[in-house]
Amino acid sequence: MEGLSRDFFLEDTRKVAKNLLGKIMVRNLPEGKVRGKIVETEAYLSHNDPACHASRGKTKRNEMMFGPPGRAYVYFIYGMYYCFNVVTREKGRGEAVLVRALEPLEGIDIMKERRGVEDFFNLTNGPGKLCQALGIDKGLNGVDLLEGDLVILDRGEKPEIEASPRVGIRVARARLLRYYIAGNPHVSGISRSKIKEIMENKGATQN
Repeated sequence: MEGLSRDFFLEDTRKVAKNLLGKIMVRNLPEGKVRGKIVETEAYLSHNDPACHASRGKTKRNEMMFGPPGRAYVYFIYGMYYCFNVVTREKGRGEAVLVRALEPLEGIDIMKERRGVEDFFNLTNGPGKLCQALGIDKGLNGVDLLEGDLVILDRGEKPEIEASPRVGIRVARARLLRYYIAGNPHVSGISRSKIKEIMENKGATQN
């Protein structure tokens, strides 16, 4: 696997959101290494996108969203969850990609312990869940994702991608800025029956 270049994050944010699918997030924790494949993202744009934090201008909370690219933008919501975003475009632009879900690959027992759940399909299938599983909090806000204890790597996967409206927002809801790997059972919001169907079609069994 190879690390991503800074130029990767300078592309159009919608393109970055798609290109992040299939990439591998690697987190070094005190308990060991955990890895997960990015399977769901959402793009947030600086212009004509009222759902984007940057649409309200730079604040203490969102200042990291304004760059430089390739860094983490981590924020706290509902008084209980962290969300992990990747900053995109040139410094000062105010755009980012929310990573919504991962497919667990390594360190699954660590993820289960941190999440307090045993269900393999309930570990990282949502932005708050993946942050809990990977130990991502405000202490990582602004870290460089090209080096250090939280990085994103490329193993050359080119998945089939589908698009839909974003989830959990109140404005600009109709825009097709949510992207996910088609047929992946770790995408958020999939029912247990659908997971079972996907796994049976793949000839696999649920963990």
